[in-house]
Amino acid sequence: MDPAALPPAHDLSPIGLFLAADWVVRAVMLMLVFASVAVWAMALDRALRFRRLARDARALRRFAEDGSPPARDNAWAEVLVAAEHAAREVAGEPPAERRHHIASAARLAVVERIAAARRGLPLLASVAATAPFIGLFGTVWGIMNAFTAIARSGNTSLAAVAPGIAEALFATALGLVAAIPAALAFNRLSAMLGEARGAAQGAAERLSRRLGLAGASRARMAAE
Repeated sequence: MDPAALPPAHDLSPIGLFLAADWVVRAVMLMLVFASVAVWAMALDRALRFRRLARDARALRRFAEDGSPPARDNAWAEVLVAAEHAAREVAGEPPAERRHHIASAARLAVVERIAAARRGLPLLASVAATAPFIGLFGTVWGIMNAFTAIARSGNTSLAAVAPGIAEALFATALGLVAAIPAALAFNRLSAMLGEARGAAQGAAERLSRRLGLAGASRARMAAE
């Protein structure tokens, strides 16, 4: 058989599949690639931030327990500021009310800090939930185009069908490449943030006790 009569070989590399795909499938592939890059960037950034939150929460707890001063750039500095401000506001109140007021202010600061830290996690959840379906849409669209081309050409050989189906299935693969790390990162980061929140809440309770006792001591000294 004359080699010149053979159909040209298709490039089945990722770049070749992308270049040979329909424009809709290309758009889906690009979207999923960008989503995957965003997932990794977000996961690495939040992992470093949440690790620091847990470390700084432990430093704040040590301050509440033994007076070891935390670093100036402590991520929970607003909790300490809120607790000290609340302690000044209720300096003349009974000990139980003073401690309750300080604890409420410290807990509110913890909640606000956690809410700010959670920004970005919904993106991971959204990618984990939608990326497989976006990839599936690209696959369905690509296979539909492949069968349309087969119907027009009348060639049903595997060599004619395989490239179009491979292009379509590549979109599903990209969807999974984006979704699986997003789901794993979301679960791990949620656990890390939960650990940091627990440490910060414990530090806030100890801090309210420390400042409440300090306020009571000052009140007794002033009365004497």
